[in-house]
Amino acid sequence: MPVNIPNNLPAIEILKKENIFVMSQLRANEQDIRPLRVLILNLMPIKITTETDLIRLLSNNPLQVEVEFLKLETHTSKNTPEEHLLTFYKNFSEVKDDFYDGMIITGAPVELYDYEDVNYWPEVSSIFDWARTHVTSTLYICWAAQAAMYHFYGVKKQLLPEKMFGVFKHIAHDKKFPLFRGFDDEFYIPHSRHTTVTRDDILNYKELKILSESDDSGVGIVASRGGREFYFTGHSEYAPYTLHNEYVRDVERGLPIKLPVNYYKNDNPSNQPVVRWSGHGNLLFNNWLNYFVYQETPYDKTKIKDLREIGPANGIYMYYI
Repeated sequence: MPVNIPNNLPAIEILKKENIFVMSQLRANEQDIRPLRVLILNLMPIKITTETDLIRLLSNNPLQVEVEFLKLETHTSKNTPEEHLLTFYKNFSEVKDDFYDGMIITGAPVELYDYEDVNYWPEVSSIFDWARTHVTSTLYICWAAQAAMYHFYGVKKQLLPEKMFGVFKHIAHDKKFPLFRGFDDEFYIPHSRHTTVTRDDILNYKELKILSESDDSGVGIVASRGGREFYFTGHSEYAPYTLHNEYVRDVERGLPIKLPVNYYKNDNPSNQPVVRWSGHGNLLFNNWLNYFVYQETPYDKTKIKDLREIGPANGIYMYYI
């Protein structure tokens, strides 16, 4: 099944050119199927790019997914046309009484600030709390992952000596864990961040389970509450040229930036990127939608608020740290 997205969203034409099947709301309403409702809080400045990246992944599965976009009421985006936000985005006050099968909260370019110094911290932290009672499973990506672990458990971030930038090899500690079904022994995830959360700090909190790590980029994926929350420190959703565009941007701004690791062929920025992550990225989101969203949401979604954690319904959820 395709992903069901708002009519006239710019991502529709972009993804059609990539031969990805997307469906407008008009056509989707003619199908007698209850779609999965996924809410995306998009904190990235260039929102159309992030919309397209996430819809690309959500569309590659046999389920019909209905996507809604959420924006903050206490922060105004300067890099996305206001008309686009008014047309395609909702305020939290419009969705706070609804229930969703899944939610994705993106990264944000504020990682060098203390959390409490981010002007929209009170609103975004209240949305974190709301998701626990109104969403079956939530994905937190990059800054959102660090911010949510801090908000819920007190895990502090640490400033890196230089930007973690490139495509890094990871392993899964338990390949039988449903999120990693179909994965190879090693897989790659792009990272682009100035801060990190360390293994030792996470191990102080028994509620947090490290699922994936990299020798070079550190903790990759963390879970809590049996899969009701996942924290992705990297960007499996990135398109092939996202790191390239970030590299060129930083070079043009005169910022201290090194070549992205494991990215350009022969480490030559004149060459095409070598895409090593998209297969596992698709599988990662597919498994999340199937095992932690579709199979776990109660028929009566108002009962989501009564869920404590997911699984192990089949008795095989095992964590190794």
